[in-house]
Amino acid sequence: MKDDDILVLIRHRLDQAEESLKDAKVLLDGDRSPRSIINRSYYAMFYAVLALLQKIGKVPRKHSGVISLFDTEFVLKGLFSKELSKDLHDIFNLRQVSDYQLIDHVTSKDAETTLKRAAGFVEAVSKYLIP
Repeated sequence: MKDDDILVLIRHRLDQAEESLKDAKVLLDGDRSPRSIINRSYYAMFYAVLALLQKIGKVPRKHSGVISLFDTEFVLKGLFSKELSKDLHDIFNLRQVSDYQLIDHVTSKDAETTLKRAAGFVEAVSKYLIP
């Protein structure tokens, strides 16, 4: 794939990440479902990681593979902090609970905190990809 094509894909994924953050903010400001806010916040992070992985030409099919590659290719190599990895793992797990368990254990405070962490994550990835 040509460098220009890769840049288009990276930009597209970063745009998706920003759009997901905006959606989460609208939901939060509208006092909507914490589950939906957490979902959009997680996907903002997921799209940001896909942008990173596009840069190195490795894009797995599963969410767990995306997270694992973020850790091995970017965190363990010192390009991103372990704290950002923890944010990604925590929010992935929270989304799993809120989306797939029958009993809703997430609160508005969980959603607000998740959105803040996701915004910080996306900002860090964007600064890395587009200095």
